[in-house]
Amino acid sequence: MKLDTVAGKRVLVTGAAMGLGKLFAERAVREGAAAVVLWDINEAVLKETAAELAGRGSAVHHHVVDVASPEAITEAAASVREQVGGIDILVNNAGIVRGNSYFWETGDRADIDKTMAINSLAPMYVTLEFLPAMVAGATEARVLTIASSAGLVSNPRMSVYAASKWAALGWSDSVRIELEQAGHEHVKVTTVCPTYINTGMFEGAKGFLFTPILEQDKVVDTSWREMKNGTPLVVLPWTSRLNKAISGLLPIKLRDLFLDTVGVYHSMDQFTGRKK
Repeated sequence: MKLDTVAGKRVLVTGAAMGLGKLFAERAVREGAAAVVLWDINEAVLKETAAELAGRGSAVHHHVVDVASPEAITEAAASVREQVGGIDILVNNAGIVRGNSYFWETGDRADIDKTMAINSLAPMYVTLEFLPAMVAGATEARVLTIASSAGLVSNPRMSVYAASKWAALGWSDSVRIELEQAGHEHVKVTTVCPTYINTGMFEGAKGFLFTPILEQDKVVDTSWREMKNGTPLVVLPWTSRLNKAISGLLPIKLRDLFLDTVGVYHSMDQFTGRKK
């Protein structure tokens, strides 16, 4: 079923202080959501974003949450239920990226744990807090998870990040099928797999053949629209869909040659990440 608007809905966005998360929250407010809940670990920027969105018609709530901590998620979710009740639209947006080194050069194993915790486990734990009530309800509900095209094809110098996004994609799309099998047609799951986006997280990463760095506004526009439509999987841009299709058809050596030639396998060579 298509959802024309989130007006009157209760929306929660993780990683909402800046970048894609802030844009998702802005769209929720713009459409007249009854409540918009912002989660982020960056308290100072989170407060600024909440202040910007306040007074526009939606009740705006913000919580400082480290989604790498299951305990923090549980505590914050309980507060949300006390404040606004259940959540109708959940946007799993929080994420981190580590890269520009080969896996065996990893100096801090905590980076592995944190990447998997935020990119893979957090969407599961956050969704588990709110999905049962969505299923039990009768109104249209949505779960939107921002994965990555790194979850579609292998990519050197970002092996742990790729692993985390493969996990997020596999989990999210499996939950979608579970909901369909169980007959809960009013709850739709959408997984978005974009290539590099100009949020600052992928500073130094390079676009590859016919694949420039994506504009965050366009990614959010497309993701938001397809979430409301109930689209199962969104892959951005078209070249990423092509790379995945070709990779599935070619023998591994030819696949590697193709992805290396078009630039995918060297797109992280100069990665630096967000400047602090």
